[in-house]
Amino acid sequence: MTQAFPPLPRATDSEGNARLTGVEIEFSGLDADRVAEIACQTLGGRAKQVDSHAWTVAETEIGTLDIYLDTALRHAENSALKRIGLDIGKEVIPVEIVTKPLDLDGLAALDRLRAALRDAGAAGTRAGLAYGFGVHLNPGIASADASGITAPLLAYALIESWMREAHPIDFSRRILPFTDPYPTRLVEALCHAGIVDPGAMAEIYLTHAPSRNYGLDMLPILAWMDEDLVRRMLGAGGSVSARPAFHFRLPDCRIDEADWSLHHEWLRWRLVEQLAEDRDLLGRMMAEWQEMHGSVVLRRAPWAERCGALMEDAGLIEERSVT
Repeated sequence: MTQAFPPLPRATDSEGNARLTGVEIEFSGLDADRVAEIACQTLGGRAKQVDSHAWTVAETEIGTLDIYLDTALRHAENSALKRIGLDIGKEVIPVEIVTKPLDLDGLAALDRLRAALRDAGAAGTRAGLAYGFGVHLNPGIASADASGITAPLLAYALIESWMREAHPIDFSRRILPFTDPYPTRLVEALCHAGIVDPGAMAEIYLTHAPSRNYGLDMLPILAWMDEDLVRRMLGAGGSVSARPAFHFRLPDCRIDEADWSLHHEWLRWRLVEQLAEDRDLLGRMMAEWQEMHGSVVLRRAPWAERCGALMEDAGLIEERSVT
């Protein structure tokens, strides 16, 4: 039985609408056509094949799902070479499910699909050395001001080391570039500036971390704010889908493990926003982070330990873990 998803501290946006979250899930062990079939059985809807390894499932109880092999080859012109490449690569290239933005009930329904896929043989990150799979959550911002954008970023930056210690990333994802921790100088600059307006935050972020290769990728929000600025910073090779939503991409996908769920990953992000709303604790963490860090940090474990203790004392976590 799947669990209800608790609301974020700020459950609605500035216009009073429920905040929605898009989800991307990567895994192996099942072909895209089988995933589409299971989606129909679990959530209803109609499956349609749109390419050799790509399907859409329309009119499910959570809207349309896109299901495909997650590779650049799928964007290539349809050809025998493309089909051969996809067939060969499907053993290590993940199948990806991409949803429309979902409300809390939609997230719970998607978690039912996750359970059905596990029962059918879906394989997660730990099933193979080459399986660098992940889950991405894309929660829409609560507001376009410092409270809605800068504070959650600062909260994440402060607890990222703790998240990595409390929930170790699988080796296969550690060697991939998008698991990089935020640079120390970015966190230092954010702490020094505090909860500044998003425009000032954008200058700090793009100065110290002009990349998508982080657990919390802020570039979609920054591009939504000023797409020309982000394109200039990234150069010709950069590509960002502008949207007013965080791109939280740290978690592994452990879809084949009985004690793992999307609910578990949701609680990680909810913790970020809980800290963002606790300004006293956030201020204390900023001050203590600055006391413990110099310009070069060789070990992150001491701050992870201290960070966990502060959150435990504040009642945000129990036994320094998210369960």
